Amino acid sequence: MKISVVIPTLNRVEILARCLDRLEAQDCPADRFEVLVVADACEGDLEGVRAAAYGRPFVTRVSQAAEPGASAARNRGWREAGAPLVLFLGDDILADSSLVSGHLDWHERNPEASVGVLGDVRWADELHVTPFMRWLEDGVQFDYRRIDGVDAGWGRFYTANVSLKRSLLEEAGGFDQGRLPYLYEDLDLARRLHERGFRLLYNRSASGEHLHPVTPESWAARAAQIALAERAFVELHPEVAPYFHELFSAATRWPPASGRGIALAPIVPRRVPWLGPKVWNSVDAYYRQQLAGPFLAAWEEADSSLPEPLGASR
Repeated sequence: MKISVVIPTLNRVEILARCLDRLEAQDCPADRFEVLVVADACEGDLEGVRAAAYGRPFVTRVSQAAEPGASAARNRGWREAGAPLVLFLGDDILADSSLVSGHLDWHERNPEASVGVLGDVRWADELHVTPFMRWLEDGVQFDYRRIDGVDAGWGRFYTANVSLKRSLLEEAGGFDQGRLPYLYEDLDLARRLHERGFRLLYNRSASGEHLHPVTPESWAARAAQIALAERAFVELHPEVAPYFHELFSAATRWPPASGRGIALAPIVPRRVPWLGPKVWNSVDAYYRQQLAGPFLAAWEEADSSLPEPLGASR
């Protein structure tokens, strides 16, 4: 057993089954990896989760976290893992056939305990990708486009598709499920890993599709959740600038955006001279201003006091 794939899941039984189908089709031999599916404490269909995982050729274990949130689920998964490498994968990621082998190959070529591997994530082929979803790719939900070369940087530790040595994960103490149960829990861990010399490499071939369509309306609620998580994060790491607070605060100082560029965005790529930047600057301004309200309102209302840490070592 070379690598343990940890998949936290909540209310996505059908998509989880498709995620596991894709892992069943990997070019990596099934005896080289195991899959640990960890249901959130709030999962209402644990039997459905078990049924989705049943009968797979790779070793599959299903458990349930004792506390709600992705942090608790991932912590339970990696602590039960039997391999020296841990790959965190989203339950809505449809892995390309070389995803697992791509992670394994790069770890074998970079055996240092301090090296992790970031795999690529793109929107699922079956989705209608809207201008809003394209906008999210540019440093909002993900930031793959700006990775220049191999070094991804600790700030792109996306647990949708990322792997690292278990030994370093143990040293850092895992995810902080007490203060960051959901959102920013991955960046908090990444920052603590960074302080231990962590280096994150980007392997574009260890790729998968993201089967999770989103809308500006659904992201308005998420923006408020991000505000609470980012506020907690900067309390823990005051040396790190509040990325989203700065992003959305700047937008409130701009003239009101009309969003006229959204209609042209599906047919005008960013790379088109003159028109591309003009269209996508319009898109950027509009969506930033749309999300600034719910984000900043939640930020201002948040209680700056943080609960005592639960279990995460520093």
